[in-house]
Amino acid sequence: MKKILPAAAIAATILSAGAMPAWADMDPVNLRLAHVVNEQDGFHAAATKFQELVSERSDGAISVEIFPNATLGDERTLLEGMQIGTIDMGVITNGPVSNFVEDIAVFELPFLFPSRDAAYEVLDGEIGQELLDRLSEVNLKGLAYAERGFRNLTNSEHAVNTPEDMDGLKIRVMENPVYIDTFRALGADAVPMAWTEALTAMQQGTIDGQENPVNVVYSFKLNETQTNMTMTRHSYAPALFVMGMPIWNGLSEEAQEIILQSARDAAQYERDLNAAQEDEQLQALRDSGMEIIDDADLSAFSAAVEPVYEKYGSQFGDYLPRIREQLN
Repeated sequence: MKKILPAAAIAATILSAGAMPAWADMDPVNLRLAHVVNEQDGFHAAATKFQELVSERSDGAISVEIFPNATLGDERTLLEGMQIGTIDMGVITNGPVSNFVEDIAVFELPFLFPSRDAAYEVLDGEIGQELLDRLSEVNLKGLAYAERGFRNLTNSEHAVNTPEDMDGLKIRVMENPVYIDTFRALGADAVPMAWTEALTAMQQGTIDGQENPVNVVYSFKLNETQTNMTMTRHSYAPALFVMGMPIWNGLSEEAQEIILQSARDAAQYERDLNAAQEDEQLQALRDSGMEIIDDADLSAFSAAVEPVYEKYGSQFGDYLPRIREQLN
């Protein structure tokens, strides 16, 4: 696990004894942090916590302006903006990040992680840090892993208990080949599209369903268009605090340390929040009339996606065997 430092400890690492705070003479820094979900979502909670922490730890010298609801573009657009310096940073789902560093998609292979703690062990260890560091290859700075969480299937047509029940369902997936092939292996008509487009498509009935963690289903009120949810927990999706290298390289070492540690702390805050809220959110969805299936035949789902491992298992270098070795 990452070592979480309190604000006082951070200050101690960047101040010499008896000196004025290192940020006392710092030019004010205003960061524009964007994400694509609404203010009820865990991403926004993580962003808000980050905003609070950097302000507190820099005595207001670093401020963060948050742009939710895809106001600055979808996740791919945000990452491209970070690369060229038109957007400073964001909280971004792992799937779109893998379009820039393909190996990071290894985390989202279906049924790879048996639990949150197993995922955290890998993400917060050597493998996770290695992949965060590799974002520098594409002019991005990986700061920390927050989370989207374990993803589950929803649809507006009928209950899904086995892969056979998915035959012909039009399911929105992220624009990521692992997700596309996973749902094709399960028998669905996988439809890759940006999240903002998916919301409209569900309302209009041009797609039947989608797959996302409970917190997304709840915060976006998907129960209003989706009558069924199956707790497939088919993939654990990290999310990343990401910054563009142009802005990162322009910061002082003191500012970089504050931003890095605050991102780690905010990511941990969001993980804890998601875990605490999931049961309450599930009950609210049940109370709204959504049918939630928590006893689906997951062994059949796992067997059905074996072709995904045959296709992609060797495409992530040595990351998959290293992850499996760490988990065993």
